[in-house]
Amino acid sequence: MESIFHEKQEGSLCAQHCLNNLLQGEYFSPVELSSIAHQLDEEERMRMAEGGVTSEDYRTFLQQPSGNMDDSGFFSIQVISNALKVWGLELILFNSPEYQRLRIDPINERSFICNYKEHWFTVRKLGKQWFNLNSLLTGPELISDTYLALFLAQLQQEGYSIFVVKGDLPDCEADQLLQMIRVQQMHRPKLIGEELAQLKEQRVHKTDLERVLEANDGSGMLDEDEDLQRALALSRQEIDMEDEEADLRRAIQLSMQGSSRNISQDIPQTSGTNLTSEELRKRREAYFENHNSEVDEGKF
Repeated sequence: MESIFHEKQEGSLCAQHCLNNLLQGEYFSPVELSSIAHQLDEEERMRMAEGGVTSEDYRTFLQQPSGNMDDSGFFSIQVISNALKVWGLELILFNSPEYQRLRIDPINERSFICNYKEHWFTVRKLGKQWFNLNSLLTGPELISDTYLALFLAQLQQEGYSIFVVKGDLPDCEADQLLQMIRVQQMHRPKLIGEELAQLKEQRVHKTDLERVLEANDGSGMLDEDEDLQRALALSRQEIDMEDEEADLRRAIQLSMQGSSRNISQDIPQTSGTNLTSEELRKRREAYFENHNSEVDEGKF
């Protein structure tokens, strides 16, 4: 999936994301799309001016906001269509009765552009597989061939306008790579809103210690915090005891092997190479008596 270009939603720039996800690259910016929108506005103004610049219709037209873009970053189908003409691509309304009468299987197309309530997104075939490249998703969503027709039908039922993109799309790395391999997707990508809500929920569910510190402004400890401190202290003691036991086992093992070097200054040596059970017991007692005395003196 890493090779698939997928712009995520920023503001209301879904038209830009839709085009770039379709073409698989950063081909269009808001400035370039705004330039196309202004050009369309000027063409519309000139047509209206043909009826007379003093006419009521012309004055009304000048007072109306642009129908091709707005301040939020929305762009019309005319802007998208003109942007695609640069690449020799054409849009055909998939929902239209004329196209439906052709009975073309959707899997035989290469890409679709979908729109509902001013939101645009792309569904495109890369290699031999279909992907939903909706900018509101956290990543590309794999769509099986058998599910594609149902997916488009569901969009139609929900009121989406669907356009078939006709023409040769520019070459891209993802298309070349996915011609050779097939990808699998175990989990559907989440909507960006779902991911943000999950992160917010994780921040709300703080640990007991964090809530205690916040409630007491870093001072004073409640019973839960005291229990936590005692648990941590016991855990440290268990780790220390494990270390001590390991040291003693190593000392006993070396002594039984007849090692001539001193194992530790804390453990008295014996001259024998084989230790009896009584000698081991005394050595263990001496080790812990010496260790306890050092603890009392503050050496640990």
